[in-house]
Formats: sequence, structure tokens, C-alpha cells
Amino acid sequence: MISLRLAVPAVLVAAAVAGCITYFVTRSPPQPVEADQRLPPTVPNVTDRPDSAISTNIRRPTTDEHIDAFERAAEAILKRAQNAKASADKPLVAGPIPLPRRRPILRP
Repeated sequence: MISLRLAVPAVLVAAAVAGCITYFVTRSPPQPVEADQRLPPTVPNVTDRPDSAISTNIRRPTTDEHIDAFERAAEAILKRAQNAKASADKPLVAGPIPLPRRRPILRP
């Protein structure tokens, strides 16, 4: 009698092999794409509800704010670059790198 330890993996392997053979031998026909169907809208229309909590007053940043933000970002980048360069000037290892020692072969 075949034990379950051998039967279960044998069935799983046989199913996997059958699935692979089926996948590689049969070809599925290409699915037609229906281009005349429209997708539903993803954003609800908020103009229908004037009492909604969504504000329609959007303030766009001015050119001066763009310039200030750009200058702050540039200063932060330059400050990080100076720190990175200062730490890269000194070598990580000052002396020779020690190699691992050979271990003897253990014989029984």
C-alpha cells in the first residue's frame, strides 16, 4: 500500500506537469476588445451639490512662491552635498585589510 507521504506529492507533481503541458500545447484565441463601450466616470460631479464640504476656491502659488521654494530646495541639496563630500574625503580603512585565516581540514 502506498503511504500518504508518497501519494500526495505524486498527485501534486502529476497535476503540475499536466497543467504545464496544457498551458504550452493549447493556444487561447485573442480576446476581442470592445472600443464602443464607455467607462463610468471616476470622479463624481461635485457641482450638483453646492452644500458639499469640498471647497472650490483653489489658490495657485505665485511665481515668487515658486522661486522661494526652489531656492530652499537648492540650499538643502547643497548642504547635503557638502556633508557627503566631507565624509568621502577620508579613507574608510587606513591600514591593510586583514584576510581570513585558513582553517585545517577536519578528517574523521
